[in-house]
Amino acid sequence: MPRNFLERLKTSPILCDGAMGTLLYSKGVFINRSYDELNLSQPELIRGVHHEYLQAGAEIIETNTFGGNSFRLGRYSMGDKVKDVNLAGARVAREAAKSFDVWVAGSVGPLGIRIEPLGKTSFEETRAAFREQIAALIEGGVDLLMFETFGYIEELHQALLAARDVDAKIPLVAQVTVDEDSNALDGSTPEIFAPRLEEWGADVIGCNCSVGPVAMLEAVERIRAATSLPLAAQPNAGIPRSVDGRNIYLCSPEYMASYARKFVAAGVRLVGGCCGTTPDHIRVMKNALRVGEARTKAATVAVKGEAVPKSAPAVPLEKRSRLGAKIAAGEFVTMVEIVPPKGTDVLKELEGGKFLKSVGVDAINIPDSPRASARMSNQALSLLMQQQVGIEAVLHYTCRDRNVLCIQSDLLGASATGIHNLICITGDPPKMGNYPDATAVFDVDAIGLVNIVHNLNRGQDIGGNPLGTGTGFVIGVGANPGVQNLDEEIKRFEYKVQAGAEYAVTQPVFDLCLLETFLKRIEQFRIPVIAGIWPLQSARNAEFMKNELRVSVPDSILQRMTNAKTPEAAREEGVAIAREMLMAVRGVVQGAQISAPMGRYSAAVDVLEALGNSGSAAGTS
Repeated sequence: MPRNFLERLKTSPILCDGAMGTLLYSKGVFINRSYDELNLSQPELIRGVHHEYLQAGAEIIETNTFGGNSFRLGRYSMGDKVKDVNLAGARVAREAAKSFDVWVAGSVGPLGIRIEPLGKTSFEETRAAFREQIAALIEGGVDLLMFETFGYIEELHQALLAARDVDAKIPLVAQVTVDEDSNALDGSTPEIFAPRLEEWGADVIGCNCSVGPVAMLEAVERIRAATSLPLAAQPNAGIPRSVDGRNIYLCSPEYMASYARKFVAAGVRLVGGCCGTTPDHIRVMKNALRVGEARTKAATVAVKGEAVPKSAPAVPLEKRSRLGAKIAAGEFVTMVEIVPPKGTDVLKELEGGKFLKSVGVDAINIPDSPRASARMSNQALSLLMQQQVGIEAVLHYTCRDRNVLCIQSDLLGASATGIHNLICITGDPPKMGNYPDATAVFDVDAIGLVNIVHNLNRGQDIGGNPLGTGTGFVIGVGANPGVQNLDEEIKRFEYKVQAGAEYAVTQPVFDLCLLETFLKRIEQFRIPVIAGIWPLQSARNAEFMKNELRVSVPDSILQRMTNAKTPEAAREEGVAIAREMLMAVRGVVQGAQISAPMGRYSAAVDVLEALGNSGSAAGTS
């Protein structure tokens, strides 16, 4: 018997499986037959679907009994087969789960008819129908009951009453389907139905099916404000689109995984998928949910009968690196970005590093396969830059390509070889790059990564086990003042700071007002901010930044670049704009990261000359 379901909900999120009907349809089962009846006629097919979800990482599998009530089965002349269908459904799921430490949930859907006062079926008949189905599921050995896709709250009330008639203690998950305004189909708002479901005996309250992750997140946030019970969220893979007569759900696994993290951040404890979701979605969502598990484990690991391992004292920021010392002292720091080559020849990059060091640049910022392109390891280039040039590197470290084991190994190796400056970022999805079929890992995102690094600095691995001497990383993160959803960006930034971030580097700044707004919004959790500065190369480059990279580029900047008559004039104008931005942000941030488009390091130095010749081209304060 798996560990107690409700107790586990208190410690960490639980991942449910995805759609049953979607997979059955993809395997050639037409929609004009009863899917629930397949528990009797093709149990091996249903067992196979369960196995696919279990192998993808689902911790709950739901029985194939959503329509297993007498009213729905009656449409196929099987109204007298309720017990057989549900008993078989529970036993098939139980058989599939026997080698896994998971829960089996009995799936119960609405009756598919109108009940009083809108229909002729009485509350007593409704309750009796649910009671018949639920009794068979419990006899078959389910661990909990999952009430799904209920649009009418009173019908869900009768289902909950029926469950308590059969078993007073079995956990009940009550899920409502909502519209784009977060209302149930009978018009009940979350503020109305959440307290009622709690009063009626639900143990977990949430939404499933509905309209997709975005609208469901809004509904869940409103439910959270109306109840203290654990929450559930199992959205469709987006709003279905009709393609050649078929409903197609277009949300990618990565998109669903990003919302799995958002649901957990909003307080959801049971996460899964509904229509359109597949084992591929669940597999990527499983990886996403490890973020929270990694954060929890890294924060405190208490084993019964053993003391919690003590953290090693963190090395003071000013002693970790020269860059850390300047940040700790409040001095203005300068970094220039050098992108790793696509091959093995690093002569241009190293010569560029020597040139930048000669004019006083503090550090070389080395991105990790930007825009998911295949390039030399930035960790290798960082090591060469420090050993052969003698200038500190700032290593971009992304979560895209690495699981939590690789992350830990990489970072321990980086520390051992003398790389101490990091920028922790989630990373561009592979579909953006030149190998769109490459798979992504995303075991954690940038927030989880900062937690891992912070704990390595304290001498603990991801499980909280002591490693001896801690690493000495200066922990940086990314920030985007011009993002459309600034509230979400601010929330994530606060989480990064709480996780242990010590400085931030922004996306390129072309609009000072956006930067000032961002800085004002983070006043309560401010860390040193280094502004990104990008010397534009052409009007086309400016349009690419605005429309494809989604960087805020004002129309006045676009016009200035368009007015340049020659390529050389355009580059000069781009440098002039970048110098203006650098001087404008000089008084409100603690540093600048200058990009060198197309490897033109002289353009970066031309920008830095705006700081004057006080000590160096980089300047100090």
